[in-house]
Order: sequence, then structure tokens, then C-alpha cells
Amino acid sequence: MWKWIQAFASPQNFYRISKKLIPWFLYPFIALTLVGLYWALIKSPPDYQQGESVRIMYVHVPAAWMSLFIYVVMAVAGAIGLIWQIKLANVVASVSAPIGAAFTFLALVTGAVWGKPMWGTWWVWDARLTSELILLFLYLAYISLNNAFDNPKTAAKASSVLAIVGLVNIPIIYYSVEWWNSLHQGSSVSVTKVSMQVDMFYALLLISFAFKFLYGALVLMRSRDELLVREQNSRWVKAIITGDNK
Repeated sequence: MWKWIQAFASPQNFYRISKKLIPWFLYPFIALTLVGLYWALIKSPPDYQQGESVRIMYVHVPAAWMSLFIYVVMAVAGAIGLIWQIKLANVVASVSAPIGAAFTFLALVTGAVWGKPMWGTWWVWDARLTSELILLFLYLAYISLNNAFDNPKTAAKASSVLAIVGLVNIPIIYYSVEWWNSLHQGSSVSVTKVSMQVDMFYALLLISFAFKFLYGALVLMRSRDELLVREQNSRWVKAIITGDNK
């Protein structure tokens, strides 16, 4: 197993294999998005309290989940790069940061749009909203630190340490509505319970899985580009540029 991982983690092997993997992420994303939108906009009913505005949930909640998921992936990949010096892990961490920042921004914006009719204001310094905003700042700090050094190894070490330290914010976001008094509603979906209408749950799951496949496709595509830049002096990259290899 470890030998297979090491072989896949080779920049040259990853570049070759990832091209074949991208459609396996991209096409399910398109299919799940179309079915998910149908379920979210047509099949699922309006909420008895929130009315039609509840449909913002089908973007807001999956985006918020993705913001946490991607940060954990980024931190774990950074730790792997620090411990085992695997180049691909550092690349995955690096390219994940802008994607995670985009999902975090989307979660904050859709949360504000959802909060306006529910709370009467676009923003409150609620525990969950504030900790999610801190998560966005962590992503931006990671991106800035990663670009602050000319040496990729130094940049990877510094930004990976930041990402690992920032993991402390993830449980704070998740449990904030339980630990503090919060305007933000509690979780309707968890490992042990689902407290929502079944069509709403299906729509939420479909969009959530669609976002994960989108993330997978984007990571593969961006990692391929990043590897070409980082390995530009290697023989296999020169062969691709000259057309001797594909």
C-alpha cells in the first residue's frame, strides 16, 4: 500500500494518472448538481417558518461544510509534507487554499443573505459567524505566507505550520452553537440525527456531494499546473513541453 502511495505521489506519475481521473470527478459533479438543483428548487417544500428563503440553505450549508473539510485536508496534506517530505502533499495543500477560501467566502455571503430576512440584519458577531470569518482569514494568511517566500520548501514549511495550528478553529466552528448562546440555528444534520424533511435532506446531500466532486476535480487540475511550474527543470516536464511525452 505504501509503495503504491509513493508511486502515485511521484510528480510524473501523478501528472499522468490525474489526467485520467479528472473526468471521474467532473462528470459526477455536473450530474449531481443538476439533480440537486431539481430537488432543491422543485421537489423540496418551503419551510413552515422560513418560507422560500430556506432554499439558500442548499448552497450555504454545503459551502460551510466544504470550508471545514478543505481546511482539514489542507492541514493534513501540509503535515504529510512536513513529516515525509512528499512534494505532492505540499502541492495539494497549496492549491486547496484558494478553493477553500472561495467556499468559505460563499458560506459567509449566503449566510448573510439568509440572515437578513431571518434576523433582520446582514451580520451579527455570532460565535459561529465570527469563527467562520476567522477561518477565511486563516485561508488568506496561508495563501499570503505561501507566496511570501521564493523557496517553495521554506514556503511549504511555514504555511503548513500555520495550517496545523489553525486546526484548533475547526471544532470551535462546529460546536460553537452548542458552547455559546447563538442566533445561528443548531445543526439539522449530524451523525446521529436528521431533523429535517426528507426531500430537503436529499437536496442537501446531493449538493454536498456535488461540491466534493468539484473540489476533487479542481485540486487535480490545479495540482497538474502547479507541478509543471515547480518541476519545470525536470526532464519529464521538458519532454511534455517539447511534445515528446503526454
